[in-house]
Amino acid sequence: MSDTSKTVKSDPATTGKVTDGEGVVEEQDTVAPADDPTAAPVTVVDPRLLVREEGLKGYVTEFKRKVKGGELGSLPVVIGLIVIWTIFQFQNDRFLSADNLSQISYFLSATGMLAIGLVFVLLLGEIDLSVGSVSGLASTLFAVLAVNQGVSAWLALALAVLTGIAIGALHGWFFAKVGVPAFVVTLAGFLGWNGVMLWLLGDSGTINIPSDEGPVRLLGQSSFFMDQAIIGAYILAGLAVTLSLVGNFGEQRRRRAAGVPFRPTSEILLRVGALALASFAAAAVLNNASGVSNALVIFLAALVIVDFVLRRTTYGRQVFAVGGGIEAARRAGINVPMVRITVFAISGGFAAVGGMFFAGQTASATLSAGGGNTLMLAIAAAVIGGTSLFGGRGSVWSALLGMLVIQSIQTGLNLLNMNTSIQYMITGAVLLGAVVIDSVSRKSQKAAGRA
Repeated sequence: MSDTSKTVKSDPATTGKVTDGEGVVEEQDTVAPADDPTAAPVTVVDPRLLVREEGLKGYVTEFKRKVKGGELGSLPVVIGLIVIWTIFQFQNDRFLSADNLSQISYFLSATGMLAIGLVFVLLLGEIDLSVGSVSGLASTLFAVLAVNQGVSAWLALALAVLTGIAIGALHGWFFAKVGVPAFVVTLAGFLGWNGVMLWLLGDSGTINIPSDEGPVRLLGQSSFFMDQAIIGAYILAGLAVTLSLVGNFGEQRRRRAAGVPFRPTSEILLRVGALALASFAAAAVLNNASGVSNALVIFLAALVIVDFVLRRTTYGRQVFAVGGGIEAARRAGINVPMVRITVFAISGGFAAVGGMFFAGQTASATLSAGGGNTLMLAIAAAVIGGTSLFGGRGSVWSALLGMLVIQSIQTGLNLLNMNTSIQYMITGAVLLGAVVIDSVSRKSQKAAGRA
């Protein structure tokens, strides 16, 4: 099969099979049209096996097919982000300045960490209301151990993160084994762990953390990746491009060897070229400010690692399978309780890490840690970024896209001296729009036989 391979077609003579003109490519399911269960079954083609036609026309055709079939991906949020940036830039020409974009990239990382863990839970079609309280408890536990008890800062960090993982696993156990709804058990955790945090803080309500404490110094606002050399941002950009190039060509080689359709080399080069342009442009902008913050670097590294886990490992496929249908996953031999417990443990772990990011931003553990609208913003980020509330569909990169939207709105309105109430209303409207798009997309997929 050449790089410019042919369009995959369904063969009516071979029930439930898909061919590319030279033989059977893969077995496919056959389903009856949704509006007429008695009608003759039609072949449902796996979208991953649809190969682009030669030339630009093939890409346009596939794009139209995806949009009509409800496969919007990240398109709505990217368009929304462009609109938001354009509006704020017209209102205040400082919005797209290097310093302002640097602030956006730094402050999105803490809530973004909570959103990463929530993506896992949302993929199951569940919710975790405890992440805000767990993040506050983790930062408080770190402060108590490192400041009040004199424990090594890095050991205190490890204990705080392990505590978050244990709390999440406990929630998952009640949900998976006892049968308590996730909403109820995590709501109880939201209240209970917040109480533990207040008890640890005591009457003062605040524990200041010296800025020279290892994790706090690493995550502080004035700490940047390779801040002694301006090449730090460009090294990250080059690494991102290299990893993308290796990953894309590796996938092409595996699919070619398996005899299934693969991306043409020209498309890979185009994709990597676009990534290179965006990465080096972002590096240049951030270098015009102070560089890339350590918090952003760690956040991006977490995204890459978690994306690999979800898309390239057996465990990741099990998470999607459980979110897509519990009974089907159970019959496929998946240990559903194990998946549920570990997903909530992951959510708790990322909540604890996010709490450390908040501690790094403020150099303290306070009563407000993890409180306020932290939980709502983390959930909104995951959903706005494209993770479905109905489970089984989404990407960890939605945490980044969603936080870019939310942080851009907050920063832009602050530049315009808008009241906090306006921020909440606009963010709420954006969240509602994202859920509406998700619902409409699911209906379109069902109508197209792909849901």
